[in-house]
Amino acid sequence: MTQPDFPTIIEKPANVQDLSATLNWLASQRQSMIDTLATSGAILFRGFPIHTAEDFDAFSAAFGYDDFTYAESLSNAVRINLTPRVFTANEAPPDVEIFLHHEMAQTPIYPQKIFFCCLSAAASGGATPLCRSDLLYQAFKDTHPEWAEQFEKLGVQYTTHMPADDDAASGQGRSWRSTLSVDTKAAAQERLTELGYSWQWQPDDSLQTTTPTLPAVRKLNDGSQSFFNQVIAAYRGWKRSNDSSRPTLSFGNGDAIAKEVLDYVTSLAADFTYPLPWQDGDIALVDNYRVMHGRSPYSGTRPRKVVVCLARDT
Repeated sequence: MTQPDFPTIIEKPANVQDLSATLNWLASQRQSMIDTLATSGAILFRGFPIHTAEDFDAFSAAFGYDDFTYAESLSNAVRINLTPRVFTANEAPPDVEIFLHHEMAQTPIYPQKIFFCCLSAAASGGATPLCRSDLLYQAFKDTHPEWAEQFEKLGVQYTTHMPADDDAASGQGRSWRSTLSVDTKAAAQERLTELGYSWQWQPDDSLQTTTPTLPAVRKLNDGSQSFFNQVIAAYRGWKRSNDSSRPTLSFGNGDAIAKEVLDYVTSLAADFTYPLPWQDGDIALVDNYRVMHGRSPYSGTRPRKVVVCLARDT
């Protein structure tokens, strides 16, 4: 059921031979590509001479979006900066699947755009699934309007566990010090208070936090609605702490979300998902409000290296 032109694929023009020519071409096509993204939700640039994180930095900067850095984000993934704007997508092990989500929708602070760049494709697997959340939500409303209305009216809350130190073996292993950009527990509590979170310190100095009520549905500029959240990722991939009295996911009023609802929307999302198989040098520009993404497990001796740059509209 995925739309035929998703993502929109733009191949390198024959006369574009190096990075300088690429940047000149981008400058001439910038507004057209921004307009395309507004309707498609994702653009794949293929065949361009992008070989390093620095090349990718220059490519993404050509769009003129404002930066959204890893340091300022509340992302719970362990990542490594390669330039001030570019960082690794996730340091989780290759066999860990990262399920569909809108980037940082489990926090009050999130980017509008995501640039992905494949510097090295995995030998096997490692695709990035892309899901049209606007089409998903429309189908959800059409089939189960009462369930969709619950998400729209109640919103959602997320409970996460932040370790005392970074845990690269986990897709959610970023420490509370790094996540909150603090050095002490007192500073962490002050930051959480500003954000409207509740929290509980654990015996090992890790931190359990619960967000304020966050939206589960977002109205887009064209009037459509998007299933903008991390519901599928939280349901399928987040581990609940053994000593936690709270589920990782609930409605905004604290009520549990029925398993049949979560199973249904997870299954429905597959109808609107395209697994993007990477080639070296590929760049994908994704509208984070309209499109969810994930990561499929991968294997082989060739390392998968996909890096990202986050952006906000000017």
